[in-house]
Amino acid sequence: MSPGPLAIAHALARARLAAAAARAARSAWRKVDRDAPAPAWAGLLGPVVAAVAGAQLAAAQGTDPWLARLLGQDPAQAASDRLDPASLAGVTGDGFALADALQIPAWTALRLVTQGMPVAQAMARGQLLLDLMVRTAVADAGRAADQVAMTARPAVTSYIRVVEAGACSRCIILAGKEYGVSTGFLRHPRCHCGMEPVTREHRPRAQDPREVIDAMSDTQRRRTFGDAGAKALTEGADPALLVNARRGMATATVYGRTVQATTEGTTARGIAGRRLQALHKTSGQRYRVSRTPRLMPEEIFRQADDREHAVRLLRRYGYIF
Repeated sequence: MSPGPLAIAHALARARLAAAAARAARSAWRKVDRDAPAPAWAGLLGPVVAAVAGAQLAAAQGTDPWLARLLGQDPAQAASDRLDPASLAGVTGDGFALADALQIPAWTALRLVTQGMPVAQAMARGQLLLDLMVRTAVADAGRAADQVAMTARPAVTSYIRVVEAGACSRCIILAGKEYGVSTGFLRHPRCHCGMEPVTREHRPRAQDPREVIDAMSDTQRRRTFGDAGAKALTEGADPALLVNARRGMATATVYGRTVQATTEGTTARGIAGRRLQALHKTSGQRYRVSRTPRLMPEEIFRQADDREHAVRLLRRYGYIF
């Protein structure tokens, strides 16, 4: 069989959460005063951040029940190594606080207006950017939760990429590929692909890109690969030769950063803050904050020497209890 129904359902549930959060953000965006988009959006942002963070939390909370149903309990897993879903909510996949990141669409719309773009068009562009950022933030939180929880389970040796219906050409080419459990997940903004764990007992048959393409209608192929690409596929062309699968794909949403880190959860009240220590308080801050940057899961997987090292870092930075 191809990726199991539980893995597909898990990915679809996360996509529905992302869509619901995007609808909430879009509803708020329609109330923005077009004469002053930035301050108006700042006044509307609180409920939007709460909705997106809630969707992130729900996506992360779905991970442990999914793995328990799929794999059962792992007797080799330490009782202390449990995912903390709250550690992945309220922050984007690249480590920025949601409250800061979600201001970008309004400033983008304002910049476009000052450059001469009609207000209606600039606001539409801002809404598209907001939708992309919200959906990506929820999907990233869910995937990070999956990978953190799988890394904490010794029985999981690797994962395969699960591609949903309607995926782009870059994702289709990567369908079914198997990666080490702590290998960063390649994705692009608004990517909703997921992963399925592999153990000695649970070895799902990976999706084959050619099978995914063969199951598509002619219209879907043209929309995904373009007219020339769809024709070439019909003539038997190798899909991998038609698509540069890594173009626009990365394990981080924002590129060029030396280290993926966040300040979220680093106060004395947060798990990560208590573990990182080196707490200090400056003027205007309510709580003491750790001087040590909190690495994001993707950065941990990039830096870890092996799985045991990754688990230690995930525990230290507050992603597992």
